[in-house]
Amino acid sequence: MNLQTETATPDWGPLGRPLFNEPSARALSRVGVVDVGSNSVRMVVFDGAARSPAYFYNEKIMCGLGAGLSETGRLNPEGRERALAALERFQYLARGLEMPPLHVVATAAVRDAEDGAAFCAEVQARTGLQVQVIRGTEEARLSAQGVLLGWPGAYGLICDIGGSSMELAEIGGGKVGRCVTSSLGPLKLRDIKGGRRGRKAAIKETLEELRAQMGPQRDRLFLVGGSWRAIARIDMVRRGYPLKVLHEYRMSTKDVRETAKFIEQSDPEALRAEAGVSGARMALVPYAADVLVRLVRVFKPKDIAISSYGIREGLLYEQMPQRLRDRDPLIEACHFAENKDARLPGFGKTLFEFVSPLFKSAPPARLRLVKAACLLHDVSWRAHPDYRAEVCFDNATRANLGGLKHSERVFLGLALLHRYRNKREGNRFEPLYALLDEKGQQEAEILGKALRFGAMLWMQPDAPMGRLRWFPKKKQLDLVLPEQAEPLFGEVAQARLKSLTSALGADLSVTIRG
Repeated sequence: MNLQTETATPDWGPLGRPLFNEPSARALSRVGVVDVGSNSVRMVVFDGAARSPAYFYNEKIMCGLGAGLSETGRLNPEGRERALAALERFQYLARGLEMPPLHVVATAAVRDAEDGAAFCAEVQARTGLQVQVIRGTEEARLSAQGVLLGWPGAYGLICDIGGSSMELAEIGGGKVGRCVTSSLGPLKLRDIKGGRRGRKAAIKETLEELRAQMGPQRDRLFLVGGSWRAIARIDMVRRGYPLKVLHEYRMSTKDVRETAKFIEQSDPEALRAEAGVSGARMALVPYAADVLVRLVRVFKPKDIAISSYGIREGLLYEQMPQRLRDRDPLIEACHFAENKDARLPGFGKTLFEFVSPLFKSAPPARLRLVKAACLLHDVSWRAHPDYRAEVCFDNATRANLGGLKHSERVFLGLALLHRYRNKREGNRFEPLYALLDEKGQQEAEILGKALRFGAMLWMQPDAPMGRLRWFPKKKQLDLVLPEQAEPLFGEVAQARLKSLTSALGADLSVTIRG
């Protein structure tokens, strides 16, 4: 079955057909964004499925444009030269990649500095790039849109911390609500007089003002920004967390308090090295930690999630038509991967229909993972046969996929591991299994073994593949095969079906129909 045949099929089930191959998505297939921040200048080139873009290129240079701004009112001279050199490099790279013009935005440091306009003029003179200086509330809105790129159904409070500012925005129902900005950036906090006591007093006063503007925000708190990600890395070290993926990493308010104490009590250089945080970022972590402790005390969120998506992803989201925004980023990315890498693009849909009877009572959140696994079941076929199972698990748990909790990454990884191997014990990934409960591990095994069997029944496009019937109360599994598919049901296929039946704890019946 080819992609064109699949796209023409009207019924794609509850998750809909992919849009990544339509003109509205292709127009966004490669977009370059540069974020000129108070602490760093970063270029990201997005590529791939527009609804869940891949990072074709990603480079950050720590410039410290906002260092000393509170005292001088001007951009840091050394940081300014570093930023100009970085922008020249990024423009040169973009031209070499034959990309559309880069989108360049500048935030708090350039916005607040008296020489900010002169800096933008010099950028244009030296590089031809036009820098858009955005307001603090606009920065908050774009960061919130970045979160929506990864979590279309997200609700709660977005907190984006940069070097010289911190923004809050509320989201719900796919929309961005109130947005506010403040000066609670680590570079500015570092310049406050009165030491830590004076700094904490300023943080407390500012956050009380922000709460008065934003009102109660007791839902999820999404943390955006390099300082928050650095604290999350340190939290992973403290907890001995096995999966080093920041996006969708969860912390509780208790974790925040304990990690703040852990930072105070640890040797900064040793902790920096263990957590993989840069020296420039680590120098700002204690200031950000003081903000975070007070932030969760003031707003009392029900839980906390780290978002790797922020202002740059928000700029991409800004350009999307609404019907593309409404798509599931996970499913779109999986469709794109299948079309690009699978041996038989389009078979994932057929496989999904084949295994669906095993999951007819599954909730929608689980069903989308079943479909994702079906779409990805064959994208790693080029890996060495001895390592395909490991490659599948590694890709699923560490890939840049939006809309996946860590437990869901493990579910998807285990399902794809079992696509190529019956047993999951005895490999380096075992510590990660604990992120998924026993029931989830068992369901992932069943799904993987169903994929392993179903992959044996490749047929011509639109040919009847056969069907499974599952009676969970009776523990009865029936396979009904059309007569023309009987030659495919050889020894290996029978062994794989037996393995699936064993995982279900079921009795088996096979019927061949003419």
